[in-house]
Amino acid sequence: MTKLFKYQVGLSLVELMVAMVISLFLTAGLFAMFSMSSSNVSTTSHFNQLQENGRIALAIMERDLSQLSFIGDSNGEVFTVSATAVANDCVGDGLNNASFPNNQPSNFRFLWGYEAGVSGKGFSCITPTNGTDVIQLKRLIGPSVLAANMNNTRYYAATEQSALVIFDGSGVPPPLINSRIWEYQHHIYYIENDGDIPVLKRRTLSIGNGMKNDEQLVEGIENMRVLYGLDSNTDGTADSFIPVQNVTSSVWDSPIPVQGEPRLPRIVSLRLFLLVRTADKDNSYTNDVTYKLGDKTIGPLNDNYRRKVVTTTVVLENPRLI
Repeated sequence: MTKLFKYQVGLSLVELMVAMVISLFLTAGLFAMFSMSSSNVSTTSHFNQLQENGRIALAIMERDLSQLSFIGDSNGEVFTVSATAVANDCVGDGLNNASFPNNQPSNFRFLWGYEAGVSGKGFSCITPTNGTDVIQLKRLIGPSVLAANMNNTRYYAATEQSALVIFDGSGVPPPLINSRIWEYQHHIYYIENDGDIPVLKRRTLSIGNGMKNDEQLVEGIENMRVLYGLDSNTDGTADSFIPVQNVTSSVWDSPIPVQGEPRLPRIVSLRLFLLVRTADKDNSYTNDVTYKLGDKTIGPLNDNYRRKVVTTTVVLENPRLI
């Protein structure tokens, strides 16, 4: 007698449904892990972006600001300009605050600033974001150069102890005995939106184009605040840090002190605060943080951008003329 064996082919309906349910749970778990991993990558990328952009912006500004009012070998008492007038100049507030000094050299403003939309005074050549600080500086750039190596699109200054003469790089250096030649620089730092992205920008000086050269330095710099460190007792260190609205005209002008007369407070350092913002939104995040930029508070903004405050203190290397 022959036995007949029955073999099962495939899965039963119940087994198939159980397998499908298990697969759904596994798939849901994989998607959850992928979503979490993707979110972590995005968050890490945003934090890295904030850190890097803030670091670069501080490095650029700190190096420039620390050397403001450097005037080579000159004692700062005599300024002469043989260069042609600056086209498209940016002229700030005060008696002597264009790119080049006028006939009042003791009041020449190597440093000046304001808060856009708040201070009531500002540069007409730029349109910074309201509620952000603007800061300008003027200085010579080292090292000194030979006449043969001058750039004909730049301005230069020949200096010796009792004289400083600003001239066109396309011309002949003035005949000052034992003088050295340095590139002359006028910079304005400010924040302006490029579309919906805030950008730290800089205006620079050149022959022909004047102060119309606009450099985009770092994206994502949303706000800037500068506090000015005043030395009131002439010991070389800041006794207080004040916002731009509290800096008086006499401090900006900072004339060279006359023998026997009391010294005015002078600016010897700067505290720089930058609010850095990501370029892209993170829809999984709502920013309800309040940020402190020195004396100023910003937020909560209740949007989907991540932000970070970076700060540094800049000691001015040439405070006598500031």
